[in-house]
Amino acid sequence: MRYMTRIKWAALGGLLLSCVSLLVHLLLAKYSSADLVQYSAITGFVDDLTINAGWQGAAHRRLWGNVKSLESLYPYANPRSRHPAAPAEKNNGFIYAKVYGGFEKIRTSICDLVAVSRLLNATLVIPEIQESTRAKGISFKFRSFSYIYNEDQFITALSNDIVIVKSLPPHMKGAMKKKQYPVFKPKATSSPRFYANEVLPKLKKAKVIVFVLTGGGCLQPVLPLDLEEYQRLRCRVSFHALQFRPEVLALGRRMVERLRAAGQPYLAYHSGLVRDTLAYHGCAELFQDVHTELIQYQRAQMIKQGIITDQLNVDSHARKANGSCPLMPEEVGLLLRAMGYPPKTRIYLAGSETFGGQRVLIPLRAMYANLADRTSLCSKQELSDLVGPETQLPLDVFQTPPVKSVDELEEEWDKAGPRPRPLPPPPDRPVYRHEKEGWYGWITERDTEPDPSPIDLRRQAHRLLWAALDYIVSVEADAFIPGFNNDGSGWPDFASLVMGHRLYEIASARTYRPDRKYIVKLFANVSGNVYHPKRNWTLQVREHLNSSLGEVGLLRESHLSKRTSFLSHPIPECSCRNFRSSETSDVGKGSGASQYLYSDEVECPKWMQHSAMANRPENGGNENESQEDGVDMEGQLDSDEDSGMTESSLTLEQDEEMDPND
Repeated sequence: MRYMTRIKWAALGGLLLSCVSLLVHLLLAKYSSADLVQYSAITGFVDDLTINAGWQGAAHRRLWGNVKSLESLYPYANPRSRHPAAPAEKNNGFIYAKVYGGFEKIRTSICDLVAVSRLLNATLVIPEIQESTRAKGISFKFRSFSYIYNEDQFITALSNDIVIVKSLPPHMKGAMKKKQYPVFKPKATSSPRFYANEVLPKLKKAKVIVFVLTGGGCLQPVLPLDLEEYQRLRCRVSFHALQFRPEVLALGRRMVERLRAAGQPYLAYHSGLVRDTLAYHGCAELFQDVHTELIQYQRAQMIKQGIITDQLNVDSHARKANGSCPLMPEEVGLLLRAMGYPPKTRIYLAGSETFGGQRVLIPLRAMYANLADRTSLCSKQELSDLVGPETQLPLDVFQTPPVKSVDELEEEWDKAGPRPRPLPPPPDRPVYRHEKEGWYGWITERDTEPDPSPIDLRRQAHRLLWAALDYIVSVEADAFIPGFNNDGSGWPDFASLVMGHRLYEIASARTYRPDRKYIVKLFANVSGNVYHPKRNWTLQVREHLNSSLGEVGLLRESHLSKRTSFLSHPIPECSCRNFRSSETSDVGKGSGASQYLYSDEVECPKWMQHSAMANRPENGGNENESQEDGVDMEGQLDSDEDSGMTESSLTLEQDEEMDPND
């Protein structure tokens, strides 16, 4: 009895101590003057990389330095021949355009529209961007063109080239509503002769023509030599006139500042994993489950529309071996590891939506923990302010699928074809809401994709803003690597536009141009041990990627990309050579610096040469430094790998190959 009493007193004492402890914690939380420590992606981002802030010298320049052989290339899009100003009066009429598609198609189409307006001596009405016009209830502050671009800047910057107005004259708007003006749907490969013979006569007669652009352009990328000034006009539009609205620019610059906090460089990466592109090239088998079905459905629709003339079922692995499919994020991570980028390198993931979801990014995150995107760099409030005030829309209502009989289910299964479709849930188990709703739920129940809901249309408009932010961050990045570009489809792609802008603005910026076909062969040689390859494989990767940075990569890109998208490779039409600036850094090397890469290159005017000499930043250090910095860098890599990276680490050895910057 006495023993049981002691147990009760002990239990009571423990309960009292627990209550006192809880009370003390509550009082400390209420009256303590110390603020609670809150973790944010940005603060963790900086703290993780502070240890690497001291990396300098040859090792640092090998990863982040400019390409010496391209430092003599400067942007020069000014007219080089007699280029009369745009006539204020007595032109042939107005061009009214409706532009469909995403960010890439919109940007390319606007550049072509300006060139065509100049070609036809017409007044251009500010193009109507349908992605934002179709979205219901978006901010009343920003509509159509002004949703992403600055209208006033656009009009002012091109005032010497064409006349641009914000709307049609009042007496013409009525006929526009009645659809009385001729409508054209030009292709992205339309020639100047088409406009001179087919469009110009109707423009002079009707005074207004309507363009409906769906293919990402309305003028062929390569123009005759006598129309070279129109190529420079395209450059002035894309790289000078098309400025984002101030709110987008401000947030984009803040994102760049956050990525470069504590003086750290960053690399931008665009995966190119887009459903339309994957369907066009037949890359469905590179994915799993519902993603494969979605790609195949989209490919079937393209075949019906005549976009694809190939068969539905193709060997995706053979297409990838041919370079027609994107490099997966895991492969890009392995390439960066082979190049020597440390595990804590800051990588910005561009692309508003990566097809395949977060699952395809898991290997890349395992190799590079500091993988950021707009959601981790911006707060929800910042993104909400960018979108502006919007009216509330009803959420998508979930509709329970109708109950099907056993005969109907058996008939559907017999007609499903050789590719097995997902089985329906057992009849005794209820169908839960989360199993059927969402962007992919329809694939298990229907043969046709449902029309976009109001919420979907609004999200498509938002993607234009997210792509604009990604564009700013990617162009400003210290290094850029694409997962997919120059796919041969003829559509403009995000990575190619970024690479073209970087080539125009700072040609020597570190932009990798990998040959996907060659990279796939390299991975095939080490398919069983990609995380611990031999030294020769690492050297082959470095040699290929280093050569893609310089003149070898430029010449290859000019043959592949220029015929489908001029803005992806705007040189030599929109550039000039300033050999005086490069000769100062090449004194005593005996390298033939004063050599042209293209036959029709020109030397920069004298006023540009003097300005460039005064404003060119120091490149930092002698290129003939010893290899000690490289050894120190790789020692740091080894310590990072021992502490955090196991399976996904590579043993980086000291290499003595020639750096492309030399």
